[in-house]
Amino acid sequence: MKLSIDSLKGVGAFTGRPVEKEITWKQKDVETQQEVELKATVYVRPAGYQSAKSSALASSKNQDYMAAYIAALICDEHGKSIFTPEDITGEADPERGALNSELSISLMVAIQEVNDLGKMKS
Repeated sequence: MKLSIDSLKGVGAFTGRPVEKEITWKQKDVETQQEVELKATVYVRPAGYQSAKSSALASSKNQDYMAAYIAALICDEHGKSIFTPEDITGEADPERGALNSELSISLMVAIQEVNDLGKMKS
């Protein structure tokens, strides 16, 4: 194959639009302190240049790689990031704190599902 934009388009080498996913997670209700299941619609950017860049930058700044990865791939329907790594780790607002573990895991599962689409399973 001769490398060109057209040949790369033909083999699916570009990441394309964000993929809509529904996630669920459990946490305690703020008022009742009872465990509740929450659902949300998120958009996941297929991994590509932006996620690789974010991960490399996080590594070079001794930042949390996983937080950078989530922040790079979870976006709005137009592909614009909705989190910074600091939002995820809690550094953006120490009073608010970090994302809870259940939500963080649900986001990672959605990222994994989007980025494994079409791959052969062994």
